[in-house]
Amino acid sequence: MSTDLGQRKRDHIELCATGDVGFREATTLLECVRLVHDALPDLDADALDTRVTVFGKTLRFPLMIAAMTGGTAEAARINKDLASIAERRGYGIGLGSQRAMQRDPGVAWTYAVRDVAPTALLFGNVGMVQARAMSTDTLRGLVRDVGADALCVHLNPAMELVQPGGDRDFRGGATLFAQLCEDLGVPVVAKETGNGIGSAAARKLRAAGVRHIDVSGAGGTSWVGVETLRATGGARALGEALWDWGVPTAASVANARSAGFETIVATGGVATGTDVARALALGATVAGIARPVLKAHREGGVEGAEAFLDGVEREVRALMLLTGSGDVAALRRAPKVILGDLARWLDAG
Repeated sequence: MSTDLGQRKRDHIELCATGDVGFREATTLLECVRLVHDALPDLDADALDTRVTVFGKTLRFPLMIAAMTGGTAEAARINKDLASIAERRGYGIGLGSQRAMQRDPGVAWTYAVRDVAPTALLFGNVGMVQARAMSTDTLRGLVRDVGADALCVHLNPAMELVQPGGDRDFRGGATLFAQLCEDLGVPVVAKETGNGIGSAAARKLRAAGVRHIDVSGAGGTSWVGVETLRATGGARALGEALWDWGVPTAASVANARSAGFETIVATGGVATGTDVARALALGATVAGIARPVLKAHREGGVEGAEAFLDGVEREVRALMLLTGSGDVAALRRAPKVILGDLARWLDAG
């Protein structure tokens, strides 16, 4: 396949919507979080409060439609549809990497969603390696041009090692984050891309002044796997070896909480309302869902995506009631039992 950036974006959409790009054996370990049933919840199921506030904006429900795409006409249609859903339903929305619009301002329109989502919480997105080569003014321009409320700076060394023509020099990340947190003027979110956040990385980011993180843990979409399917020769063999590499989502959320981040977005294999509730119980501020929404949209358009999200909301509300949690803050404090591999990850620190 071509290494042209536009073609790469088209490949990513197609592979994520239709391909077998999930982790093969590794899971998110969210299944190791068992919420404790409360047979006497003393709550009205119709009066539960699912609101959360992130960066001064109140979400009706603790969910983001997580970053996926941009840079092509198909990406523009997906971004518009998903942003309109986020606006109507009171979610946040994340844009895919804005590298394409930085390199070619002619594709900036594919990231423009404020016309359909004027009030939604919106995250911009740029890679750490690319941001390192940009001036702070250029980065502010990327934020300004899409009307973002915050900028995700994504970390993707495993993916880049496999990607045809990918980056190889990942030096200077902590210095970059320290500078941006000081100078950018909007919240900076450190974001992984499917391989999660270990305890050492969490501590380094906090020491650099980062207060907000999107863990994007292992167990959902393997972006190494996506690039493996695009690669050939030695890169493809390396991708096969690294397909399941990473820190599971549940462990990543716990690591972020232990490190003291103010905002924790739990992404990476979050696919159901039960996943959302478990992530919140581990300390996430909000959860993010990406590929399942993309697949529902591909199969059923806006109506299909909303039907899927209706199911997610029903599950979260049910588990709030059944744990005696009248609001999201109570769900974060809900009794839980940590089992199996997740308990071992947490013991390892």
